[in-house]
Amino acid sequence: MADGVLLTTAPAALTVAFLLFFGAAHGQLQMGFYSDSCPGAEDMVTTAVQEAAASDATILPALVRLQFHDCFVRGCDASVLITGNGAEVNNNKHQGLRGLDVVDAAKAELEEQCPGVVSCADIVALAARDAIAMTNGPSFEVPTGRRDGLSSNVRDADVLPDVSDSIQVLRSKFAASGLNDRDLVLLTAAHTIGTTACFFVKDRLYSFPLPGGRTGSDPSIPAAFLSELKARCAPGDFNTRVPLDRGSQGRFDDSILRNIRSGLVAIASDAALEANNATGALVGAYLGAASASFAQDFVGAMIKMGTIGAITGDAGEIRDVCSAFNTN
Repeated sequence: MADGVLLTTAPAALTVAFLLFFGAAHGQLQMGFYSDSCPGAEDMVTTAVQEAAASDATILPALVRLQFHDCFVRGCDASVLITGNGAEVNNNKHQGLRGLDVVDAAKAELEEQCPGVVSCADIVALAARDAIAMTNGPSFEVPTGRRDGLSSNVRDADVLPDVSDSIQVLRSKFAASGLNDRDLVLLTAAHTIGTTACFFVKDRLYSFPLPGGRTGSDPSIPAAFLSELKARCAPGDFNTRVPLDRGSQGRFDDSILRNIRSGLVAIASDAALEANNATGALVGAYLGAASASFAQDFVGAMIKMGTIGAITGDAGEIRDVCSAFNTN
């Protein structure tokens, strides 16, 4: 993540378009759910994200990843925030997950002002929304009204997509969550910001399966880029970080799609989008005829993901603290 935080506001028409597209409510979620019960709720979350980013701008892509990891496991119910033995967050699929402290900070302030009103699940969604805007991405409204789940089990996170998944497996996992090929491409495009550890790249560089039972480097990686990655990720180095979006990791834009098209992406699951006619065609479309709708469609995919398995009404609970279930 580049130094500093870019703060922008997308044209108001973008948010209005989505309010009209999704309507006032999406299921039992609705825009401005806390406008009466806790009018400053969304601003308090924004402040928490801004304060965290002021000291560490790399927290912004981490907050976007946090929502993805929450929603893909049991739905958007804040189950990933629960700590303790056997909790979901301990699954290796969540390795390197950050941003939980930002959610905790926002929750503490909200409990001071509006005790027992704002769910942790909504804080996760709002923080991801803010993180996108703060990296030059679109500014948009998200429907709120989620409640927090009552379960968090380590094995539940086995369903998360993996960097080594084939395009067929990725499409299947997204479909299981009600997401289609377009959503897969657009949500992968969130990798326009942030970095990844060499741990998630090493297999492509040094132990990729080759004909004759051999292993080596993924032959689909362009030679110059392969040399670049190997210079950053030496054998045995699991911790050095490399950009997910080469040349543009600190700014939300469509550069990630150009890099996917050119094979200049670090992790295999991003590169896999070019291995399928349907997803490859969508990448090409957003670099061509559909380029003007990329930001709006990305917002649509984020909002759609944010509704997966959402708990509403009287189900679930509003946690007192995000890392533990209520005891009463």
